[in-house]
Amino acid sequence: MSAILLVDDSPTILSSMSGILTRSGYATEQAVSGEDALAKVRAGLAPGLVITDFHMPGINGVQLIQELRKLAPTRFVPMLVLTTESQPEKRDEARKAGATGWLVKPVQPDKLLQVIKQVAPAVLPRAA
Repeated sequence: MSAILLVDDSPTILSSMSGILTRSGYATEQAVSGEDALAKVRAGLAPGLVITDFHMPGINGVQLIQELRKLAPTRFVPMLVLTTESQPEKRDEARKAGATGWLVKPVQPDKLLQVIKQVAPAVLPRAA
C-alpha cells in the first residue's frame, strides 16, 4: 500500500491530518518542509498521493510540486495543495506547477476523504 505524503511546517496540521487519515485506514508519511519531502522521495519513498502546504519556509508548496514532478517516483502522483489561500492567482500558480487539486484550511475530515477518493482512487485504506 502506498502512503500519503503530508508536507507542512506546522506540527499541529501534520498531526491533525495524519490522525484523520490513519483513523480512516490510510498509511501516512510526514515531512516538515519541502526539502524534507524531497529528501524522503530521493531516498526511496514512492507516495501514492502528496498533500502539501502552500506557504513554507525554504521550498514552498508550488516549488515542491515542480521538483517532485521531475522525479520518477512522483512524476504522475496526484498532488494536493492545502492552504489558507483562496485567491485564483495562487490556485493557477499551483495548477501550472502540476497540482492536481486545492484544499482550503481548515478542511473537514469528510471533505478530505472525499477528495482523496476522487483524485487518488489507487491509494486505498487498509481493510478494517
